[in-house]
Amino acid sequence: MSDVEKHDETSAPSRPPAARNVHGIAWVAVVGSILSATFLYGLDQTIVANVQPAIVDRFDSLGQLSWVSVAFLLGAASSNLFWGQMYGCFNVKWLYFACVGLFEVGSAVCGAAPSMNALIVGRAICGWGGAGMYTGSMALLSLTTTEEERPFYLGLPGLTWGAGTVLGPILGGAFTDSSAGWRWAFYINLCIGALCVPVYVFLVPSKDALPGLSMFGRLRRVDLIGFTLTTGTFTAGLMAISFGGTKYAWDDARIIALFVVAGVVTIAFWAQQLFAIGIPREHVSFPLSFLRKPRVLLVALVEASAITATFIPIYFLPLFFQFVHGDSALTTGVRLLPYVVFVVFSCLLSGHVVSKTGQWRPWFLGGGIFVLAGSVALYTVNESTPTANVYGYSILIGFGAGAYLQLPFAVAQMLVEPKFVTAAVGFMAFAQLSAPSVTMAIANAIFLNKSTLQIARVLPTWPRADIQRVISGLGGADLKSLDADTRQRVIHIIVRNISRAYILCFVGAAVAIIISVYFYLGAVWTKKTDKVDDDGTSDESST
Repeated sequence: MSDVEKHDETSAPSRPPAARNVHGIAWVAVVGSILSATFLYGLDQTIVANVQPAIVDRFDSLGQLSWVSVAFLLGAASSNLFWGQMYGCFNVKWLYFACVGLFEVGSAVCGAAPSMNALIVGRAICGWGGAGMYTGSMALLSLTTTEEERPFYLGLPGLTWGAGTVLGPILGGAFTDSSAGWRWAFYINLCIGALCVPVYVFLVPSKDALPGLSMFGRLRRVDLIGFTLTTGTFTAGLMAISFGGTKYAWDDARIIALFVVAGVVTIAFWAQQLFAIGIPREHVSFPLSFLRKPRVLLVALVEASAITATFIPIYFLPLFFQFVHGDSALTTGVRLLPYVVFVVFSCLLSGHVVSKTGQWRPWFLGGGIFVLAGSVALYTVNESTPTANVYGYSILIGFGAGAYLQLPFAVAQMLVEPKFVTAAVGFMAFAQLSAPSVTMAIANAIFLNKSTLQIARVLPTWPRADIQRVISGLGGADLKSLDADTRQRVIHIIVRNISRAYILCFVGAAVAIIISVYFYLGAVWTKKTDKVDDDGTSDESST
């Protein structure tokens, strides 16, 4: 028996029931409450994009700014595989309820945070609990729907998560500019969550994955060592990227030590997985047989490309409009609407067309081409670029990213045998959550480091703290005190380094295009070796 097969048998929830036992208004309430949670999870990932200047103004800590977004992604990415195992071992309803509670606790900590450190801790808790909510939504809908209706319902969490992700900056800007203030960007989660609690407690069916098994027996099936090592790898690596050049010099012993620790812990993780140290081999957290399935790994890279192209504009387009046009948080969020609309439209369109035709390769290739064109165009933007052009470039990258943002989940299922589907979906979720945590940390590091060093050359007498205030968008008064020529040079530096973030997008797009071409050219080989038809569907399933 292969590793993935064992992994699937032991970590996936029990076989779904033949018929749904919740109907009518109760079913509408159950689904609505589950989708509300996934919407909040997506919203919380990006709602800080337009809140960051207000946060820096409150806590005066630009060096930790990137962690406001990265901490959430760190908590989500490092715990994704862990939650997949937990839902395969414990009562799905009550574990989901616990994850909702964890997310709400994190939101409360963020809203009431007295310091930047407290806010970062709250963001990490939100990411951890949110990943559990997202995984749990899939598990609950799988276990409470019939086989015929399951594909429709399993597509809804991804849709609401995507809607929340792209709408986050707009709502964050609205709260920041209103009398409510930025803290309500987090308190709103408590209000909506409170409305859903009665549904979770009284209407969501109770589903136990392993009835009759003792607590010790359940815990033996959870790879706690693997989870700890994964968390250590992400934490050390992201701390090194985020603090390097901003808080400490790149050659500082602390930064070097963090990179070394990240490397050592990564090696330890793979050794623990390969040799099943401290856990039965069939319960390791990573499906090792995927290492021998290159097409699944390639699809995960495509998902990483799409999510990177989604997150980078969400965070850096508002910064551009803020510096070039002096827009408020709400206005910069509104300026994202063309991008948002085309991400959602393209995501819906590609899902609908692929479900009818089974042709997924054109969307991978076409999406990659659109992202490449849009990100290269955004890389060339400067302070004199017409606003209409910026909108057009953002539409290109938005349409392209949406075209293949959610498709990898369906494609991964088509490329594996039915017994591996659960592991394949979990692996795609891991790619979707881990990629932005790394790429956003890199993008922020490039922006902050380059801008600080280059502005210091233009303004050699300015303290570093004042330069960082300007970079964060809070030094408007300081900028106005400069003569016109110097002010223009400073804005040019900032805009130029905002554009550098899109390098990650077009590199990812190029990778997606190469992989798509491989899938086209390898169609015949794929059919012979893995029994996948030319339209991308396996013998066992079709789209």
